Amino acid sequence: MKPRAWTWVWASVAVTVLCGGPVALLAWGAMAWSEIGETKEVDCAEVMTFARGSLPVEAEDAHCTAAHWQDTQATAEFRMPRSAIGGWLRTTYPTGRASFSCEEDRCVDVSFDEMLYVHLRITYEDGDTALVRVTAFDT
Repeated sequence: MKPRAWTWVWASVAVTVLCGGPVALLAWGAMAWSEIGETKEVDCAEVMTFARGSLPVEAEDAHCTAAHWQDTQATAEFRMPRSAIGGWLRTTYPTGRASFSCEEDRCVDVSFDEMLYVHLRITYEDGDTALVRVTAFDT
């Protein structure tokens, strides 16, 4: 008895689905994993909310990024008047402590229940401007 032409078509489809499906799933998983942990630009309000603070009203040139995987790391960088730094730090991070090692003009570290850590690095630029870098990460 001679097999019908459609039998070979259905057999080819079945082999393709059974073998190609897992291969396609592996390819999709590899592509998805390659993007994990990539730093992406995000809204600065989101970053500062994550860092349990707020962006100062005087902030200029704000640029914020975040990377997610098992932990989240978010960074905010902005400029503000040098004279407003002290007041902003007292109201935003009242429990902040000076960092032990600091290569910038001022460094403040804050811990929230050992679940979220915020590092502030402040560099005084020429004139009355300060560059503020806020890095927040959870564990």
